[in-house]
Amino acid sequence: MLFFIRFTFKWFKRGVKWSLFAGAAAFIGVLCVLGYAITQGPPSLMTEQNTVYYSQDEAIIGEDHGAEERYWTNIEDMPKSIKEATIAIEDRRFYDHFGFDVRRIASAALTDLKHMEMVEGASTITQQYARNLYLSHDKTWKRKIQEALYALRLEIFYNKDEILEGYLNTIYYGHGAYGIEAASRYFFNKPAEELTLTESAMLAGIPKGPSYYSPLANEERAKSRQSLILSEMEKSGFITDSEKTEAVTASLTYSDPDKQTDKDVAPYFQDQVLTEAARILDVEREAVQTGGYHIYTTLVEEHQTILEEKIAAAMPSEEDAQVASAVMDSESGSITALVGGRDYSESSYNRVTQARRHVGSTIKPFLYYAALEEGYSPVTMIKSEDKAFKWNGEENGYDPKNYNHKYAEKPITMAQALAVSDNIYAVSTHMDIGPKNLVNTLETFGISTSAEAVPSLALGAVNISLYEMLEAYGKLVHGSESLRGHTIQKITDRHGNVLYEYKPVFNEEDPIDPDRAFTVTHMMTGMFDSVLSADYAPVTGSSILGKLTRMYGGKSGTTDADSWMIGFSPEYLSAVWIGHDKGQPLTDFNEKRYAKTIWADTMEAIHEPLPQAAFIPTPGVKGVYIDPETGFRAGPNCPQERLMYMPKKDIPKTVCGSDENRDIEDLEDEFRDDPWFKGVVDWIF
Repeated sequence: MLFFIRFTFKWFKRGVKWSLFAGAAAFIGVLCVLGYAITQGPPSLMTEQNTVYYSQDEAIIGEDHGAEERYWTNIEDMPKSIKEATIAIEDRRFYDHFGFDVRRIASAALTDLKHMEMVEGASTITQQYARNLYLSHDKTWKRKIQEALYALRLEIFYNKDEILEGYLNTIYYGHGAYGIEAASRYFFNKPAEELTLTESAMLAGIPKGPSYYSPLANEERAKSRQSLILSEMEKSGFITDSEKTEAVTASLTYSDPDKQTDKDVAPYFQDQVLTEAARILDVEREAVQTGGYHIYTTLVEEHQTILEEKIAAAMPSEEDAQVASAVMDSESGSITALVGGRDYSESSYNRVTQARRHVGSTIKPFLYYAALEEGYSPVTMIKSEDKAFKWNGEENGYDPKNYNHKYAEKPITMAQALAVSDNIYAVSTHMDIGPKNLVNTLETFGISTSAEAVPSLALGAVNISLYEMLEAYGKLVHGSESLRGHTIQKITDRHGNVLYEYKPVFNEEDPIDPDRAFTVTHMMTGMFDSVLSADYAPVTGSSILGKLTRMYGGKSGTTDADSWMIGFSPEYLSAVWIGHDKGQPLTDFNEKRYAKTIWADTMEAIHEPLPQAAFIPTPGVKGVYIDPETGFRAGPNCPQERLMYMPKKDIPKTVCGSDENRDIEDLEDEFRDDPWFKGVVDWIF
């Protein structure tokens, strides 16, 4: 008996020692696991999400996604019913455990041991979320251990609401829909925040078997699981018996997936937004598409609709030529509408940003801006005649022609030369100030294309994109290098944190002179003023004068293969290009008229609700009425006059139509004792 007692006591002491050892080992093991989890830091909650694009008034205009539909919705914006339904059926003690439900684990372990394989799961919402984020769905012990470690890290570094939010935004609901927002849109064609109790209970039952419990696959089976979930919600105290009964009996209307189509608003514009966002965020385009960003664009849907309608109305469906056009806010540089081709479904090639074409005479405003810096003025006279220019050592090395080979055969002003697009005046000016001067000016206005300093550059022999030309014109109208064409106002992440917001960049030493810019800007209104028409050529805007009801400025341009129109008001600029992708000549007369027609119709429709506005002169210029024929100051006997702006030093002193164009100084001598005349002269100067 004594032997038995001693033996028992001996093994009891050994058992206590082993128990203490095992407990200590377990404690150390737990500490090691916790230490490992803590040192690994918080696991990333980032997953692929749909990126959503908004118009200027914050209406959704499009979405980008990867292989699946994914959105991110803040937990505060989710209906209470979907949170409670999910917890009731998936993990009723979610807010009470630390990532692992011991009771469910014990029950599942007994079942698994009984069958000697993994047949029953006890995963909590935290564990499921860990699996969705980082792991496969294989039923192996290795995966379970990894899942537990990830779950532990989630519980250590994130609170319960953050974990539930992540779970509901990533769980798979079938049919390519990940997350409650995508599921709500797919099954009920509504945002998740509008889900009813009945709809939430139906959706909460799907993740257990997305194909098995989908109401679109088997509604009877889905409704049975919905009833189970409502019962579990009642047991958990989330709903009352009457609420359960009402939800069970309520009917559901499902959306037809075949009739769901993406809102196809301004696809070329959205492509440019994607390109711009990738540059801003310094990531690949694909990363933007699946990054869950909210991108607030500059698009004005009304402007986009107008532009598309005017293009369709002007160009017959059988027309082979392509089109590119964009509208820009002249104050901010915001692109409010953009069309990069006739049909995006046939060709996604964006001719606004990707195509570079000869710009023709649309380059001339920059030439005359450069000339003003070299001492020219709007009334500088140069003879328009058929002539060749010396180049590359040859006396007649460059031989440009005017349209229809017609010339004034006399000196004309810069203002008139721009209005009628006289090529001889342009090349004469170009060669006089030096071809390199225009190259430098194009760079000043932000045109990145490398241009050659050759005589033909004065007539647009350089390939530039429509987007760059529109932005350069915008800088000219704005009178500052700070204006930048852009399609994005703001970018936020899926939680609403602002990642980027557009702000103009001001250069303390702005390279663009506002006085010269305004002088050229106002000269460009001349293409719509018949007073500047010459005997040999009308103003280039004469064909659309009947369409215009307010003051615009602009410049057209034509090459064998390209037709351009770029114009502006004080509020907006618009550019239109017509041509063939492979550079075939524009042989049809109508192909050369589309650009101006589209431009005029678009600008008039956009401006219809706006009050009349005028171009505001800069302080360094003065307005003076000029006789367009002679370039003299207009007098009482001049047949015509045109308001022009220039620095005071450039205002001509000679008055036309008075005593054979006497000098203004002679008139001052004659009337210097007349107080009224002296007052008028002082006011003018």
